[in-house]
Amino acid sequence: MPKNVDQESIVLCRSCDLAVQRRALPSNVRALCPRCHTALYDVPYCSINGMLALCITALLFFIPANFLPVLEIHFLGSIRATTVYETAIAVWAQGYWIVAVAVIASAVIAPGLLILSILLQIIIVKNKLHSYFWQRTYRRLLKNQALLTQLSMLEIYVISFLVAAFNLSDFADIYLGMGTFCFGMLFLVILFLQREYNLEHMWKLTHDE
Repeated sequence: MPKNVDQESIVLCRSCDLAVQRRALPSNVRALCPRCHTALYDVPYCSINGMLALCITALLFFIPANFLPVLEIHFLGSIRATTVYETAIAVWAQGYWIVAVAVIASAVIAPGLLILSILLQIIIVKNKLHSYFWQRTYRRLLKNQALLTQLSMLEIYVISFLVAAFNLSDFADIYLGMGTFCFGMLFLVILFLQREYNLEHMWKLTHDE
């Protein structure tokens, strides 16, 4: 390998330990090891502007998903509607405060912080905020990105809504409200956002000041 090659541009194959020089690739293309054909690296499919659009869309769905009723139950002439917050409060009132905290943390707080974290990262990158304060904030956001991703578990609550509606449908009329639609759309948008987000790529956009 030539001596003048930048060491940071060298990728070591995790299967056969072959040193391969990193080259520029078009979007949605993956580089393979020429010896064993193991995937080495790829290029993020979504651009910064694309992730920005997904973040804004997620924020638009976030508020109605958490404040509009997700289930409306019609039973013997009475109508009961519940939101995510009301569900957590009801569980807390029954003494299961750990479950209530878990619901609020993984269904409301963590997804909201995840969206805001990625949005702030994009703002820092797009506006080229290279000062010490912004770069320190940027690195801190990147370090906490994996934790926020693990804490966000919207898919569990989407499935729980459907299971509850199926179980209650035998003795009550169940209506899925606009909150259910917004919650499901929020889950899909965050799913695509996490798919397009590339932590390694975002780390390369840092600047040393």
